Amino acid sequence: MSFSRRGGRPPARQPRREPGVPRRGGEKSRPMPLPDGKCNPLCPYFRCLNNSLTVVRKPVHGKMQRVAYCRWIGDECIGGACQYAACALKALLPDGTCLYAKEKQTQETRIEDLEREIRAEEEAMSKIEKLMKRKGYFGDDEFE
Repeated sequence: MSFSRRGGRPPARQPRREPGVPRRGGEKSRPMPLPDGKCNPLCPYFRCLNNSLTVVRKPVHGKMQRVAYCRWIGDECIGGACQYAACALKALLPDGTCLYAKEKQTQETRIEDLEREIRAEEEAMSKIEKLMKRKGYFGDDEFE
């Protein structure tokens, strides 16, 4: 059934989607910063305050890819470096990086530091155990 001019019912308008509401399924959309931590103009939370952002499909090395395009300057969007760039989650920092990328990097470094510290403690304990066994403080069956 299609809508015709002669009568019938017009198609229902879709309500405007709020930030953080999933598009399909039950999964929430997440910020998508670039691998170097810069703001990505293809992120669902990126906003252009000049209303010039469009997403076009462009062939790159024989494959079609989505590219953010600025209608105002007529070229690809420069993302967080633009003066009209904004983030719906207020995660865009003044230098053009994403706050969520920085949080993720610091969280990963915290985990790595913790793992490194645990390994160092285990090595120290194994050295102490060997020394105490050599001195005869522990029996073979007590501490293994």
